[in-house]
Amino acid sequence: MNKKRLLKRIFPVIAFMLLIPWPVAYGYEASGASAAQEPIQITAAEASAQPTWTAFGKAIGGVTAGDLFYIDATDNPADIDVTLYLTNAQELVPNYRYLILKVGLYSQVAEGDWQKVTEYNGEPVPDTFITMLNGQVSFTLSGAGNYKLTIDEGSFYCYGAGDGKGSASPNFYLEVN
Repeated sequence: MNKKRLLKRIFPVIAFMLLIPWPVAYGYEASGASAAQEPIQITAAEASAQPTWTAFGKAIGGVTAGDLFYIDATDNPADIDVTLYLTNAQELVPNYRYLILKVGLYSQVAEGDWQKVTEYNGEPVPDTFITMLNGQVSFTLSGAGNYKLTIDEGSFYCYGAGDGKGSASPNFYLEVN
């Protein structure tokens, strides 16, 4: 009788195990774009082309537009992810109440001719701002193109620059994946 009880208890467990659908893994090999990616060239803009402003004690002002980085992805057919970082926000905090910079993206359509980047559906890219609070912005760009990343405009309120309070100039870092 012990064997019958044991069999009655084990049989449902065995039946349950046989009826459970086992997970199936599907996979495929990606060929083409990822294997053929070429390096992307990033060049910082010359100081004369970079955005400018004059910050001094209790100044409220605007930013003159300028270029930050040039991205040459002409030999890379895959889309690229671009992240712009403000690397010294901690040093800027003692000097500014706020610093708001509008980031622009442009693609080269001809030598020296740039146009604003649009989304895949042809709509303009929404306005994007980098501040001391958010510290970074990200974009996805189509491959096989030349791009420039700019500061199109901005505003600030300066407590006072210098006086041993750290840097009053933002430092930027560009990462491309």
